[in-house]
Amino acid sequence: MSDSSRFEGKHIAVTGASSGIGLVTAQMLASRGARVSMFARRKDVLDEEVAGIGDHAAGFAADVGDKNQLEGALDAAASHFGPIEALFANAGLTGGFTPAVEFPADAFEETIRVNLISVFWAIQKVLPPMIAAKRGAILVTGSMGSKRGMAMNPAYVASKHGVLGLTRAIAVEMAPHNVRANCIIPGFIRTEALDRIPPEQKGKIDARIPQGRMGSPEELAEVAAFLLSDAASHVTGQDWAVDGGVLESLEV
Repeated sequence: MSDSSRFEGKHIAVTGASSGIGLVTAQMLASRGARVSMFARRKDVLDEEVAGIGDHAAGFAADVGDKNQLEGALDAAASHFGPIEALFANAGLTGGFTPAVEFPADAFEETIRVNLISVFWAIQKVLPPMIAAKRGAILVTGSMGSKRGMAMNPAYVASKHGVLGLTRAIAVEMAPHNVRANCIIPGFIRTEALDRIPPEQKGKIDARIPQGRMGSPEELAEVAAFLLSDAASHVTGQDWAVDGGVLESLEV
């Protein structure tokens, strides 16, 4: 099967889809035949990006940290395109950088809710039709913080360790149902946030990466697309880094 038709007719839901990794992955999946439901908080931005993709995409504005909004949006997507056959749970917060002894309780709770609990809500919602169909794929966006500690960001690191554990638990439980779950680990990927940093700081980041450069959203999206596709039919419970070798170069 060619890349252009790999996902023909498959309904894939992508959260955090109005920019960055989520948007580029949604665009790639749609270009390869998928019907893509895109979820994000910013309705105006989301609508614009959906229009750019065309009939293969539909947008559903929702705050994933609000269970009612998230579940309502997922229901609306299923009504529009049919049962969700694959989920890319990509939405998340950075959590902010504050020393642990001063980290605000409300910020900690919000980060855990958006980055971890909402992922469980989404997975729980899409699993029944996947189990019934005896097929499905779930991909969760983790982080280098899923595998390593990070000073002054306890909420983010805890949440990203959590989604990796959640992914592994779902993978084992769902394997008999032919439903796969994997976690993608972005390294330093050129997104809107990294584009805003000064050139000298970008140079310092590049120097930390064994390949000598940051990755592109397209490079990460290619791996995401593979893990969501039937080509990865025997891949489950894995964490897959797209990082130019950064994780292997960091001290454990």
